[in-house]
Amino acid sequence: MPPVPFTPDERERIHALLLDAGEALFPAQGLKKTSLDELVAPAGIAKGSFYAFFDSKEALYTAVMLRRAPLIADRLKPALAEPADVEGVTALLHALTEVLTTDPFYRRLLTHPEELRAVSRRVAPEDVARIGPQLIAPVLDYIGRGQREGLLVGDVEPGTVLGVMRAAGLVVMNRELFGADHAAVLDATIATLARGLTTERS
Repeated sequence: MPPVPFTPDERERIHALLLDAGEALFPAQGLKKTSLDELVAPAGIAKGSFYAFFDSKEALYTAVMLRRAPLIADRLKPALAEPADVEGVTALLHALTEVLTTDPFYRRLLTHPEELRAVSRRVAPEDVARIGPQLIAPVLDYIGRGQREGLLVGDVEPGTVLGVMRAAGLVVMNRELFGADHAAVLDATIATLARGLTTERS
């Protein structure tokens, strides 16, 4: 007897449960160690039925990234609405590093880049590319606007400026190297980067 197809309501419910499972399991265990059995258990479906919803674990991983991207972008919006002066860049860097501190999924992505590479090999490039406009593009727009307004250094490409900003994330991801001085080191790093990237001079 052929399997009974899922109703539209069932598909919607199961799809959401699979996303919830991936969002919980991938940051804790990683892509490789998370099994299909663990992913389908909350939805109450057979392992083979997983493929009626996603082509692979990597496709589910990408779907979780896409679901979380707007939530992260919303957390950055207040800082991105401010001028790109010393105070504004400082606020943005604090917002970016707070995401790394408090969001386990994106922290996992940054601390385990091999997982993103594995996802990129198994998923259509256009699917992965959909994440960038929600997270990276607004920051690049902020940098470009700051450069046009003469607030940010203008002789460096916006992508390079973003790379410099990401340096603050290295302090977050390697906090064990700094011990009790971690918070002070992070604040000093952010302050130094903000002063170096802006045109304000005392």
